[in-house]
Amino acid sequence: MAPVAEGRQKTRVGDGVLIVNKEAGWTSHDVVAKVRGLLGGAKVGHAGTLDPAATGVLPLLIGKATRVAEYLVGWDKEYRAVLRLGETTDTQDATGTVLQRVETAGVEAEILDGVVARFRGPQKQMPPMYSAVKVAGRPWYKSARAGETVERAERDIVIHELEVTAVNGRDIALRVVCSKGTYIRTLCADMGQALGVGGHLLSLARTRVGSLAIEQGLTVEQIAAHVAIGSVDSVLLTLDRVLAQLPQVTVTAEQAARVLHGAPIGCASMDRHPAASSVRLKDEQGRLLAIGTCDGRDNGSIKIDKVLVGGESLN
Repeated sequence: MAPVAEGRQKTRVGDGVLIVNKEAGWTSHDVVAKVRGLLGGAKVGHAGTLDPAATGVLPLLIGKATRVAEYLVGWDKEYRAVLRLGETTDTQDATGTVLQRVETAGVEAEILDGVVARFRGPQKQMPPMYSAVKVAGRPWYKSARAGETVERAERDIVIHELEVTAVNGRDIALRVVCSKGTYIRTLCADMGQALGVGGHLLSLARTRVGSLAIEQGLTVEQIAAHVAIGSVDSVLLTLDRVLAQLPQVTVTAEQAARVLHGAPIGCASMDRHPAASSVRLKDEQGRLLAIGTCDGRDNGSIKIDKVLVGGESLN
């Protein structure tokens, strides 16, 4: 991991999201810590952990954006992955110890296509032991390294899209679009098992998180360069832009005053939105004020969940 010079003074930056193109060797925590240092201690978080060996899109939440992480982590994600057949590892990826090697000559294209088709759609997935999931405050991977086994439960996930993009001997290149909570290395291990030869995740790049694409991503070094010339805001996505998938409700000046105090407001057009849907509340000047939840009834109300302007969030 290359050293990055940190800012000596706090850099003035707005609230929003930086799309980092994470390089291999960095943990998600490394990236947060480095950017926090570059910004002189500004509040920084992330939405969606990437393993150290993985690369690609890591959304960094700056300032008030840390309050809306829950709205980003639920987005679908897209990956480019390489499945290596014939080798099973204890971590389900290339960082682990090889437990078994099997000849893969019998895996023909027709058999591969059939297995790929089986892994599309809603399904159950068992989270791997080597993961950051915590039990009683202790990550599973620490238990795994100590030779302990933690009782785990399968999770509901959805593989929206799964296709083979290239085959190079025993290495199968995949494009995956999936729901939150999906472990691509577990997907690869399960596919290898279904093919009867085992397998593990050889490499992984996240190319998209929701609407945030790798083409918009910056390395930490590029962010440092923007800090040096005072242009970080030029690459910072505003909260309004990042949350654009949420329906917008424009409030009057009187309603805006209530919203900023966290008080619910009435809305005569609630039938436009499904029950309990999240909405953006904006004033008549187009300023994003808060995020609320509609109750879904005609002439219903909007409960204020997050106030995003003024002082600290009320939630």
